[in-house]
Amino acid sequence: MDNLGEPAPTAHARAPRSANTLSIDELDRARVALAGARVIAVPTDTVYGLCVDPSVPGATRALFLVKQRPETVALPVMVADLAAALALADPTAHHALTQLGTRYWPGALTVVVPRASGFLADLGGSPATIGLRVSACAPLRALCRLVGPLAVSSANTHGSPPCTTVAELRSSFGEALVVVDGGRCAGSVSTVVDLTDGPPRLLRSGAIALEEIELALA
Repeated sequence: MDNLGEPAPTAHARAPRSANTLSIDELDRARVALAGARVIAVPTDTVYGLCVDPSVPGATRALFLVKQRPETVALPVMVADLAAALALADPTAHHALTQLGTRYWPGALTVVVPRASGFLADLGGSPATIGLRVSACAPLRALCRLVGPLAVSSANTHGSPPCTTVAELRSSFGEALVVVDGGRCAGSVSTVVDLTDGPPRLLRSGAIALEEIELALA
């Protein structure tokens, strides 16, 4: 696909069999691709994700094009840890984010909060908010530590089932896509909650029940 960019010399960054770690070379291949505003596929603790470095001009636009996703639907952001999440959130959200992050991260919970004024990346949707998550997938957290926050969305065209294997990724997006191979990824989708205004509001049901989240914030 043209909007994936030209194929890299090594387009398939293969992870170790354990899929728990990435070598320096594998991380560097992913880093170089991301720095070039390319969309790459990464394993997560749920399904495969398509990601870009949102600080690179044009990168999020490329991700919207690849997914055929409306730009009114904001991209969530994966970070390495709670501290990285707090850096992207407005201070008014720090207490609640710390409560939930301490209990559920790394894990399948995406929290939408008011965005820090200094984080100006175009994620689509409202520029005043940001959806944050720390994945339980160690390779993805390692990539976030190396590169910084990553805009990540499930590996599928908008409205289609997400990819859970490398074969499905190749079938959907072609050989030009840089893939970090984490084996089969078929976990439960993350719960998405909105904390931007009042009590938590469920945006998507997932691995963690809203009632649990409400208790954690009580």
